[in-house]
Amino acid sequence: MKHKIDPKVDCVFKAILGAEENRNLLIHFLNAILHDELPSPISYVDILNPYNDKEFLNDKLSIVDVKARDDAGRLYQVEIQLVVNAYLADRIAYNWADIYSQQLQSGKNYLTLKPTYSIWLLAENLIEADERYVHNFKLRDTFGNSLNEHGGIWLLELNKFHAKNVESESERWLKFFNEGGQLNNETLPDWMVTTEMRQAMNTLTVFSEKEHQYDRYQARQEYIRVQATIQEELERAMREKVTAIKSADDAKQRADIEFQRAENESQRAEAALLEVEQLKAMLAQATKH
Repeated sequence: MKHKIDPKVDCVFKAILGAEENRNLLIHFLNAILHDELPSPISYVDILNPYNDKEFLNDKLSIVDVKARDDAGRLYQVEIQLVVNAYLADRIAYNWADIYSQQLQSGKNYLTLKPTYSIWLLAENLIEADERYVHNFKLRDTFGNSLNEHGGIWLLELNKFHAKNVESESERWLKFFNEGGQLNNETLPDWMVTTEMRQAMNTLTVFSEKEHQYDRYQARQEYIRVQATIQEELERAMREKVTAIKSADDAKQRADIEFQRAENESQRAEAALLEVEQLKAMLAQATKH
């Protein structure tokens, strides 16, 4: 392979799972991740926003997730996120709700709603306090009772996945997204020697060997770096602002304390002076007698 290609870069990710010629890879990926959730394996999907290589060249804000519908009407969204930010959890929840709610066009009733499954692969950790790399969120009460069985949100935190041996197809996909950027298509490890993984690797090879595709990949890499830098600068500025506000609040609090202390000292001094004046008056009264 001429160049190393990271499958987590959005244009590559969407080419792997969102291109019409890779429809079988999307089906395989969805069945691998959702195999315990679906009543039966997915056999067909219609990709609602298929990958178009030109969109990443002409539009820096192109849609990078993959949306699909199976033959039972169930909806799927798959997205990769390289940088975790403060509003990501809200964005994930909103996106699921938006896709789910858009089913009800004019004249449709609630009985026509179909399950919606949202899968997010995260290159950074979102849930730091939990070591598990798979998180499944659904509409449930505090006792674990489901409100309905209309899908949910799956978060796959790649940083937490460290399996050396592949024991399932879901682990195979996660290992590919973690390590695919370091692989050579001519000397693949045993866990990559499957029809699906070879096909996914062929997509990386296209980005590596064809100059215009590699230029597009590099452009996306640069765009991601710039966006990450801007995000870091914004977060740094926000941290500095919070620190400045806290420092100002602390200074004001200290000034208020000092002012109150001075006020108390002043009141005590006035009380002492008053007491002295009273004593003088009492002595003056005593000397008259």
